[in-house]
Amino acid sequence: MNPLANRHVLLGISGGIAAYKGAELVRLLRTRGAEVQVVLTEAATAFVTPLTLQALSGRPVRSQLLEAKEESAMGHIELARWADVVLVAPASANFLAKLSHGLADDLLTTLCLATDAPIVLAPAMNRQMWVAPATLANRARLLEHGHKLVGPDEGAQACGEVGLGRLVEPGVLMSRLETLFSPGPLAGVSVLITAGPTREAVDPVRFLGNRSSGRMGFAVAAAAVGAGARVTLVSGPVAVDTPARVERIDVVSARDMHAAVMSRAQGCDIFIGAAAVADYRPANPSPHKIKKAAPSLELKLARNPDILAEVAALPGGPFCVGFAAETEDLETNARRKLSRKSLDMLAANRVGFSGPGFESKENSLSLYWEGGSMELPVAPKEQLAVDLMEVITGRYLAKSAAENT
Repeated sequence: MNPLANRHVLLGISGGIAAYKGAELVRLLRTRGAEVQVVLTEAATAFVTPLTLQALSGRPVRSQLLEAKEESAMGHIELARWADVVLVAPASANFLAKLSHGLADDLLTTLCLATDAPIVLAPAMNRQMWVAPATLANRARLLEHGHKLVGPDEGAQACGEVGLGRLVEPGVLMSRLETLFSPGPLAGVSVLITAGPTREAVDPVRFLGNRSSGRMGFAVAAAAVGAGARVTLVSGPVAVDTPARVERIDVVSARDMHAAVMSRAQGCDIFIGAAAVADYRPANPSPHKIKKAAPSLELKLARNPDILAEVAALPGGPFCVGFAAETEDLETNARRKLSRKSLDMLAANRVGFSGPGFESKENSLSLYWEGGSMELPVAPKEQLAVDLMEVITGRYLAKSAAENT
């Protein structure tokens, strides 16, 4: 049975020439057994007629938020609850801007705010609009909110220009929707992830820490859930919301994180050490606040346990993925860490006082494993995490298959 069979798909169509492909989307959804409710924005009605979409979907097309007959029973809330997934195709630059800022001035944006169903956005617009700073910011915000973007494709556009901005083909959208309701490549797989910084107490007031925001580790946790895994996230102190369907364990120090990880590592299939764990801690933290008296202060530091190396050394342990933040000689240092800690894979990125990395919503990664490497270019951390999990999944499944032959 197709994963879309008997699913409730709310198809939103915003204004743009690509709206004509809505008819084909409805047809493909119906052939896969889905029930389809079409919602048009006012601008979309200039490009495609409600009657065409009603004939294909078998349901009256909705477009008005303040429609007395429908709203007598709070129709927009009923639709929001009815949907198993919301697909907006095409999603115009205007629609992306409104949704990213939480506006609800028509039926489609209101439904998107009122539903707890996954929202899949298929952008379509002029190539310059797609790369405009405002659109870039809106895209990053939508990904941060957990929405999924599919496309756009590159090619000739209705305006006569060539570039990124074309609506992806309907068949591609069908595949992405089917993936949402499929078990996922990591179904039944247990993934343990660390994220964020650790804090090492100097006294009851002060601590040694680092600039990690935890965004990358949390994004990886969300991507692992999207791949079907059971995810446990051990996090240092961060101000990031926990992804849906993730078990979160909060810790403070490196030794706290070590204890939480080692008590669970033997039972997991994949371990991803994305946390920025302090290598050292004050050897003798003061029980009271240190007063400013002497002209200088020396702290004696003791080494913290190496969580990643200990997990990798476990007999029959998990597939181990490490992270490395480097300020120089990225590949040399990354490969040295990969070998020294006997990791299956390592994700490295260059950090400094400016650019992607710590405290940024974007990042880039260089991936290394024995005999190979791959570059993941600068992207919002949420999208980068999805790309990273695809590589981890492929290498984990390949190793598991090789070990079982």
